[in-house]
Amino acid sequence: MSQERSPALFACRPASRRLHRRSLAAAAPFHVPPAAMTPPRTLLPLAEQVVRDAGMLELLAAEMRIAELERALAEAQAAAATDSLTGAPNRRAFADGFAREMARCRRAGAPLALALIDLDDFKRINDTRGHQAGDRALVHCVETLRAALRPGDLLARFGGEEFVLLLPEADLPAARATLLRLQTRLAATPVEFADEDFALSFSAGIAEVQPDESLEILLARADAAVYRAKAAGKNRVECA
Repeated sequence: MSQERSPALFACRPASRRLHRRSLAAAAPFHVPPAAMTPPRTLLPLAEQVVRDAGMLELLAAEMRIAELERALAEAQAAAATDSLTGAPNRRAFADGFAREMARCRRAGAPLALALIDLDDFKRINDTRGHQAGDRALVHCVETLRAALRPGDLLARFGGEEFVLLLPEADLPAARATLLRLQTRLAATPVEFADEDFALSFSAGIAEVQPDESLEILLARADAAVYRAKAAGKNRVECA
């Protein structure tokens, strides 16, 4: 007599095998496909854009630093060529301007005149009114003369109460007429200082540039003319 299988036992065996396979699958390590390890393609252009933007920011910062350095250099150069009190060009700047105008006038065959201007009785202003009044007089002189000159004329401070004026395309008669006009303008425009205004005057010597003449020789001729103007009573214009 054959032994009959219990229906309940027979039905449990396939289920047991299915549960066994499930438990093995759960125990197996989690496997990540290689494609899932790489960033999505949509993120790559974004990362490249971030890198490009960072590079552009660094370049912009470098350009800003260069612009600041160039601005500081320009300011330093301007300060080195400018009289700190009056704002007029100094000797160095005048020498550079003279060289340029000399070359230009030679090419054009045009005259070029130079005048030395010396304020009269400047020491007395300092002694009686104080050095602040003297400084104000120097600034006032530059402002007044500049307002009456042509754009191409060059007025510079040579030191103390002495100034030098370069007049392109002006011969001796034209330069003398300019200096007389400047004297009249300065005398009619008093210096405003404290409670009492006071007038200024200057003596001047003019020299016209000769061919192949150096700036030193030209200045010496103009200085001799200033000496004659002072000796003749001041507030005068003499030609070399």
